[in-house]
Amino acid sequence: MDLAFHGVAQLEGGAVELRLTPWNGGPAAVPDATVRLRWSVPLAAAQQLPARCVREDERTLLCGTGAVAVDAAGELLRVPVRLGERSSEVTLAVDAVWAGGAVDRGRSNDGLKVLVLDTGDAYTF
Repeated sequence: MDLAFHGVAQLEGGAVELRLTPWNGGPAAVPDATVRLRWSVPLAAAQQLPARCVREDERTLLCGTGAVAVDAAGELLRVPVRLGERSSEVTLAVDAVWAGGAVDRGRSNDGLKVLVLDTGDAYTF
């Protein structure tokens, strides 16, 4: 399998709206995967996370993607978060950390970093 992530992040007033979609370039289906979302600043203590997301530490979330078919996009994952303090920018690192035992032969696209400015603009990656 060759799992990659595409999405949009928007920061406004200390709140980030993240929409993330996994893409599996094959050659095998992924029964489930986990994506790590690591923020450059601490998140607020209280969050209303989607059911398939958990906190790993003060800056990091782990979210399940669900199944992703070959040469297909997976289910859209919406992750709204609040930052611990207002920041003019935040860097988001997105990494695949588990893929249901499938071997990824193209690891070069497993991780990426996105700079998101507090402008209310949507940053696409």
